[in-house]
Order: sequence, then structure tokens, then C-alpha cells
Amino acid sequence: MSKTLVEEILDARIIAIVRGAEAKKCKDVVTALEKGGIRFVEITYNQSKPESWAETAATIGELKKAFEGRVHIGAGTVTTVKLAEMTAAAGGEFIISPDTNVDVIKRTKELGMISMPGALTPTEAMTAHNAGADFIKIFPAGNLGPGYIKALCAPLSHLRFMAVGGVNEKNIADFIAAGCVGAGIGGNLAKKAWIDAGEYDKLTEAAREMLAAVK
Repeated sequence: MSKTLVEEILDARIIAIVRGAEAKKCKDVVTALEKGGIRFVEITYNQSKPESWAETAATIGELKKAFEGRVHIGAGTVTTVKLAEMTAAAGGEFIISPDTNVDVIKRTKELGMISMPGALTPTEAMTAHNAGADFIKIFPAGNLGPGYIKALCAPLSHLRFMAVGGVNEKNIADFIAAGCVGAGIGGNLAKKAWIDAGEYDKLTEAAREMLAAVK
């Protein structure tokens, strides 16, 4: 499964990050993103509200069933092995983290999911890679800029870097040109204000613009 999914991520380029949306609205959000061409969606765990984690895992499971074969659903802000296990039990397909946690990476791979830990430095990137990560999430990419990615790729061209944080339709092509294989995009794609207002058509249009920019 992993090899096929890795290839699909490389082809799709973009993972939409859905953060802070009400569970009951997530299906409409993913539907809108799918209309715009998005094929990978990350549902994030709220680290400040552990009591919400079970609901988040359940939402991931519901979305996986609803969009099976059309949109791949995974989890974001996964900081512990427990959250990776909850995601796997729900049917999630990939794990994205803000940090490099070797235990989370190894457990993610044991459970048959794609691993995408966050890293900032060459040391963190290589630590994640050596632990078995499929992709390395450079975060926060927007603060660092494409120039940092290019410098990082010079000695580490064998790693698959994804730019996350501050990526938009105006700079995504620059991050790809610098060496990233794709990007994770949250507020500039699945904007919470649009979701709260039920303006799903704006998500669809933003998705189309982002995909056009990356191509």
C-alpha cells in the first residue's frame, strides 16, 4: 500500500490541512476540496484539547469511508504514539507531525501508514529519514523561504521534502522549484472563516487556483 500511496502523493503535490473545523462540517469541507481537485486531506488533532481526540479519530474514520478511493484521509499534529495508533484504528492512511519523533515515525510505519514528520534542520531531517519517514515536512517553510529549501536539498537531494506553513498560490511554485516534492496547505486553502460561514465554494476555487499554480 505504502509504495502506491507515496507515488500518489508525489503526483498530487498538495495535501490540504483542515484545522479546527467542526466534525459535522468536515464532510462538506472535503467534498468542496475534492471538487477543486484535492486528493489528500489532513484532519488535525487539537493538542490543547485531548478530550477532542476521540472525536477527531472518529471523523477521520467517517471521512475515509465516505471518500474511499477518491480522497485519501490522514491525521495531522500527531505528537504521540497513541495518536498514531488511534488514527490507524480509524482507518487513517498517513501521519503528519510538527516534530521529529522517532517513536511516532517507527510506530506509524509498523501500522502501515505513510509517515511525514516535521523537521527544520539537516540533523532533524536525516534523523526522520533514518527512522523510516516517507516524506520530511519542512516547517515552518514560509518563514524560511525557498532559499532555505534549496540549500537543504544540496546535500540532501535524496530526501522527499514537503513545504508546510505559509505556503500559498503565489509561492508554491517557488518551493517546488527549490526542491520540494509538494506542500501541505492549511489557512490559505481550507480557511476556517470560510468553513465557519459555510462558504464551501471558496474552498473549491482556492483548491483549483493552488493546483493551477503548482502545475
